[in-house]
Parts: sequence; structure tokens; C-alpha cells
Amino acid sequence: MSQEQRTTDHGPRTALDVLAFAAHPDDVELSAGGTMCLLARQGYRVGIVDLTKGEMGSRGTPEGRMKEAQAAAEIIGLAARENLGLPDGDLANTKENQRKVIRAVRRYRPHIVLTHPLQCRHPDHCAAARLTVDAFYYSGLRKVETIEDDGTPQAPWRPHHVLHYMQMVPFEPTLVVDVTETWEQRTQALQAFRSQFFNPDYEPATDEPDTFISNPDFFRWIEARARTYGYHIGATYGEPFLYRGSLGVSDLVEVLGRERTYR
Repeated sequence: MSQEQRTTDHGPRTALDVLAFAAHPDDVELSAGGTMCLLARQGYRVGIVDLTKGEMGSRGTPEGRMKEAQAAAEIIGLAARENLGLPDGDLANTKENQRKVIRAVRRYRPHIVLTHPLQCRHPDHCAAARLTVDAFYYSGLRKVETIEDDGTPQAPWRPHHVLHYMQMVPFEPTLVVDVTETWEQRTQALQAFRSQFFNPDYEPATDEPDTFISNPDFFRWIEARARTYGYHIGATYGEPFLYRGSLGVSDLVEVLGRERTYR
């Protein structure tokens, strides 16, 4: 479906091709940052909705995380980024929280959505996956009524495709995106979160401890995983995704048109 066809009802200013959801600012950059950079380079309109401000984090402040998120958005080339302000550490799958996600889905009317995997080391990530997946379904029901900030009723909208990005628990991916050409850009976007990940220019406060993700070894592990999945598809770096449901195909040659390097 063309950009013009997709944006007729909602206007080209807000409609997005791909919208990624994250429990915390930095989750998308960490797990799908190369993909988002690549899509933006390819001319697609992409955005991120952060569910919380990450206020339970051991390092940094919510205010600082917002500035870091904006810096990362500029590096990626996002068309939109917003924060729903849900409570960090308490992402309950309630109707109230679902409606906040539904409003975002209906506002941006994405063709594709990315979200957390259903299994992960961090409970917030699992909770965010359940919350968003349920909201994606309900966003298509006309009897679930929501309004914009100005009181305008929102039309139903259900994303056409849902993909789970990989975090700490591996899965057998449905597809792997070649992010070789955007790997450095993706790393810059991730390091924009200076308080969270290793950045030699960041000076932590005296009460800020080293964490699982703030040391250089974590960056090395992330790179090693990307190299592993990249190797599977004949690329230097790859980001794995799990497609939710079954992917319908009418032109197999078009879908599998890219040559694959045999390994």
C-alpha cells in the first residue's frame, strides 16, 4: 500500500510506516536501532512510543532520560517520539493503559508495529509485550472509543503486521534485518543514552552504581549477537525479529527477491 493511500484518512503529517513501542527509553535503540535507522534512511516515516520514563533506573534521572531520548531520535531520524508516562516497574495490562496505547496507534496509524518479546529477563519488557499486543487488537474495534487531545474522535486502526524484537532471551527468528550499513549510526543512537550504557564521556554521580548494561562488555555482547545473526544471512550485522502470526505471501519471488549468500 502506498504512502498516499495509507495517509488519506489521517493526513501525511502524523501517519507512520513503522511504529516501535518500548517499556523504557532506549529499549528500541538497543534491540531494533539499526532497523529503525535503516528504515529512516530508506525514506519511511518511523516513530517510537516509550511507555515509561525509566524512573526506576539505577542511573540517571527521568529528566535526563528524556533529553537522551530526544538526542537518539535525532540521530535515528524519527518522524515522531512520545512518552505515555506509565509507571516504570508497574506496567499493568489494564484497560486504562491499553487505551493510552490505542490512542497512540490510532494517532500514527502504522502499517507495521514493533514491540517487546513475550519472554525476557526484565519483567517490564514481558508486561509491555502483553499490554501492547492486546492494545493492537482492541485498537481495531470501533466500539472502543478514544479521542485526541483536542477532543476529536479517533477512527479505529489495527496495524497490519506485528514484529517482536529480541532482547535477553533468544528465539528462532522469523526474519533478520541486515543492519550493516547503519551499525555505526545505531551505536551512536544507543550511546546517546549516556547515563545507561557505556560512554567514556559520561561521569556517573557518586551514588550511581555500575549496572549490567553500563559496562563495555555489554556492548561487546550486543555486537557479538548482531554479528552472529548477520552471519546467518550473509551480512556483517543483523537484528532478529519474530513475526506474530502467519505471514501471507502472494508473490514468493518478490518476497524472496534478494540474493542470499550461502554459508
